[in-house]
Amino acid sequence: MTLVTTDRAVFRAALPQGGRLIGMDVGTKTIGLALCDAEWSIASPAYTVTRGKFSKDKIGLAAFITQQHVKGIVIGLPLNLDGTNSPRSQSSRAFAHNVADLGCPVLLWDERWSTQAVTRTLLEADASRARRDELVDKLAASYILQGAIDGLVAGME
Repeated sequence: MTLVTTDRAVFRAALPQGGRLIGMDVGTKTIGLALCDAEWSIASPAYTVTRGKFSKDKIGLAAFITQQHVKGIVIGLPLNLDGTNSPRSQSSRAFAHNVADLGCPVLLWDERWSTQAVTRTLLEADASRARRDELVDKLAASYILQGAIDGLVAGME
């Protein structure tokens, strides 16, 4: 079992050489994926996975992680506005523990406001509802991952 934590310093210590990270926005129907470069400077949306059987989803995630040379996983943790666990928090924690055996440390990162921020940006860009639905999950994953890498890099200074 690999590390699963909410502590960025513990996660950072588990990755002494840095390396590519994958960000995940885990929903009930989809998983948005994003990647960052090995130097942790910028997160980019990758794609959205339509959820099916977990065992099949996990095989696909494992292949993508291997193909992209990912060293760590960042999963959005949906908290209530006051910082307490939400009904979806337990589901994200369970998902994190279920992917922890893919060989990468896992950081659970506060994802409050990620979907709203991305949706607002898409509305400002006058994206159609269909286009927003197509983009929101992977853009939310990118938003989550960018917040995490900003926090990880700030902790190194």
